Amino acid sequence: MIQRLNGQAVETPQILMTDPAHYTVSYAINPWMDPDSWAADAETNAAAAKKSADRLVEHLRACGASLEIIPGAPGLPDMVFPANAGTVLDGRMLLARFLHPQRQGEEPYFLAAFESLKERGILQDIAFLPEGAVQEGAGDAIWDRRRGFFWTGFGQRSNREGVEAVARYFSQDVVTLELATPQFYHLDTCFCPLSGGDVLYYPPAFTPASLSAIEAHVAPEHRLVADQEDADRFCVNAVNIGQTVVMAQAAARLRGRLSERGYVVRETDLTPYIMSGGGAYCMTLRLDRSSR
Repeated sequence: MIQRLNGQAVETPQILMTDPAHYTVSYAINPWMDPDSWAADAETNAAAAKKSADRLVEHLRACGASLEIIPGAPGLPDMVFPANAGTVLDGRMLLARFLHPQRQGEEPYFLAAFESLKERGILQDIAFLPEGAVQEGAGDAIWDRRRGFFWTGFGQRSNREGVEAVARYFSQDVVTLELATPQFYHLDTCFCPLSGGDVLYYPPAFTPASLSAIEAHVAPEHRLVADQEDADRFCVNAVNIGQTVVMAQAAARLRGRLSERGYVVRETDLTPYIMSGGGAYCMTLRLDRSSR
């Protein structure tokens, strides 16, 4: 969403988040999740999760974002990761279909939230995936505004039919990247296009063919290669608003490289969410992405 301030166009991102009241780590669907570790100090972890989410909200609002915060639901702890609930471009929403049964219960709750947003005019259209397609939202369909196409991930959660559904529904080109490891199960955990045309990514998360595809579309001077520490800290799972990058606590080397390229880094402690394999991007869903 673009507003005008003192005659200047100002980006006002619209972002959906989920209240973390029901967040916990109660099952394991990726290698980061350890329910026993969470349960060993559940009360402290829950308090830390609320504090972390509140701090992320503060950072996003400081960047000028307008937030829609919806309630979660008991027994559906991963609703705090709405990036996986759907893909939005030009006011059109393609609903996700989750691979794991533990997350499939989220689908009707997110649908109700999106229908409410449509009634308010924030969304214009809501569509369902075709039968057989599995596609986990903006976690595996990342719009690259500078290049004018979607980067789409598959191989861990989303399938090829899901990738094809994204291309058809939005009538946009896609560059498909196969994810090679369960540690980085969504594209957003290992790949982040930035506003200046740079791409922050973690090469070991991809197959050789997918690395070749990245290199074919991203010039060498725009490739920001993350190391294992960056990836394990979920720093690649970042939210980019203008020249600001909001991310989990980063190593000094990555902060310096981003600063050298003109980005302002806002760090926040997301440890409770990293315990589920999620970071700042996972916890947000942009509602105002535009192809124009």
